[in-house]
Amino acid sequence: MIDRDLKRCLGQMMKGVQVVGATHGGVVRAYTSHWVCQVSFEEPIVLASVSPKHDTHPLIAASGRFSVSVLAGDQVEEGQYFSYPGHKFRYVGEEYLEEVDGLPVVRNCIAWLACEVIDRRTAIGGHDGYAPVELDHELFFARVVAVGEGRLKDPPLLYSSRLGWRVCGEPAREAGESVRDRLLARVADHDA
Repeated sequence: MIDRDLKRCLGQMMKGVQVVGATHGGVVRAYTSHWVCQVSFEEPIVLASVSPKHDTHPLIAASGRFSVSVLAGDQVEEGQYFSYPGHKFRYVGEEYLEEVDGLPVVRNCIAWLACEVIDRRTAIGGHDGYAPVELDHELFFARVVAVGEGRLKDPPLLYSSRLGWRVCGEPAREAGESVRDRLLARVADHDA
């Protein structure tokens, strides 16, 4: 169990919200996640952290494929719906999904990714004197094999366990200002 203070600090981390979906044997399931991320610049590889307790997990494991729908700021309802196991809402959420390339995708999302699993991990570590750590989620590393652009100019939906649902807002710097150039100038002045 994570220490309360540590949990509160981790809860400050703001992440984008996605719906991860899979299908196998005629069954379609999806869940809301904020634990999907890109893990490589050179290759289109993403990581999805999936609970084995969720009904989407066995579909991803069996099919070796999943979709990622990036939610827009106005898609809190979709995010909320898929954040619960399907039986809570009696699978009434079909109106939120459409099939694209044989995978479930959230309608009107910012963008979607079709992913093929290339590696899976249930434990990490076990080298350099560290004991392996068994994870309560399985890590699925996947290659993005297809994408669909939706409302790319719309602000994405964000989430943190401390702050809840948020919409990405104002830029963190003024237009025309280059923080990088200002830092490089300071380095040049220091080296002169």
